[in-house]
Amino acid sequence: MSEEQLKAFLEKVKADTSLQEKLKAASDADAVVAIAKAAGFTITTEDLNSHRQNLTEDELEGVAGGGCAGTNMCVYTS
Repeated sequence: MSEEQLKAFLEKVKADTSLQEKLKAASDADAVVAIAKAAGFTITTEDLNSHRQNLTEDELEGVAGGGCAGTNMCVYTS
């Protein structure tokens, strides 16, 4: 279920600039999980780490450059 929740959250983030801004300001994975929870999604830091392992080169470059991945999802490790 968490994988489905993560995918649904990512879709919501793509369409919601306010969520994108909140994620850009997130300091760590726990903050991302809290933002997702406030938006009505149940994800874990493990879900985020799993997603991070599946990022494309372009998405990795976006994260490494301090931006958000092509999904507009900032991904952090704790």
